[in-house]
Amino acid sequence: MRLWSAKRSSVSQWTDGLRFDPARSGRGHVESWFLKANDPHGRRAIWLKWTVWSGPGGREHAVAEAWAIAFGGADGHMATKTTVPFERARFASGTIGASVDGCTLSAEAAHGRVESGGRAIAYDLDIRSLEAPLVHFQKPWMYERGFPKQKIVSPIPNARISGSVVVGRETWALDAWPGMVGHNWGAGNSESYAWGHCNAWDDEDDVVFEGFSARVRAGGVLLPTSTALCLRHHGTSYMLSGLAALVSNHGAISARRWRFRGRGPRVTIEGEMWADTDDFVGLFYPNPDGTVCYCLNSKLARAEITVRLEGRAPRTLRSERAALELATRDPHHGVRMYV
Repeated sequence: MRLWSAKRSSVSQWTDGLRFDPARSGRGHVESWFLKANDPHGRRAIWLKWTVWSGPGGREHAVAEAWAIAFGGADGHMATKTTVPFERARFASGTIGASVDGCTLSAEAAHGRVESGGRAIAYDLDIRSLEAPLVHFQKPWMYERGFPKQKIVSPIPNARISGSVVVGRETWALDAWPGMVGHNWGAGNSESYAWGHCNAWDDEDDVVFEGFSARVRAGGVLLPTSTALCLRHHGTSYMLSGLAALVSNHGAISARRWRFRGRGPRVTIEGEMWADTDDFVGLFYPNPDGTVCYCLNSKLARAEITVRLEGRAPRTLRSERAALELATRDPHHGVRMYV
């Protein structure tokens, strides 16, 4: 079984679009598209999300949400969320397209304003994609069947985001900020997971890293951690994400840090991502089964990743503008919960 790929990036046949099907979602469904962009010269970031959430029962128990978080503003982090019935939202099939309470996302742009709790974040952004979609699972059936519990794909893994964001009374001007658009879905959030992404390195412009580690239950048994790692290095993709790689890769999740390691015949990837407590924003992610996942979200994380390519000297990449999300069921995680 092939654990890796070293092909030049090209136009992918992957098509994005809504995966929620009320007729097949009797046990519940969670799904989201998200956009993140980092200030290339400072410690600021914007994170936006469009979500479908359905409890058991399908369409009648489904809602749509729009989220917005500004990290590193003049008054600290700001987080907002709005919720409407699913019937009042629109999601495209076969392409990136979401519209929730006036907040829209397409492959080319994002526009909207999210207000809650007396806080407001407005945005008017253009998206310029630089890479073909990043499909994390090499076997197509892994996106269609019950395993793995959560599916993930990055329809736009590397982009430049331009436009404006209004955070309270503060206006940010975005000029080609490094960013991405991701999409995930499933019957619920994994019991424990770490997800990381970085395309804003200190001394490198043409490397994109994304990966995750997760633990899920099957038949009531908590399975060992599975880890997938994906790297695009100067146009070549290295995908340590096949079935065997999910088991052979190593991932360790702690309270504020994610460590990982993976190896293929032509590449070894090893590193870690971490953030201080004050760099996280806590988010409530309820599951359809009634449990709650606490997502500790940072877009100001630090990353240090060593890449060993066959025939080349090892290279270590560093950043203070990485995306890191850690999920836990422990309510005593110590991070302030925002929304």
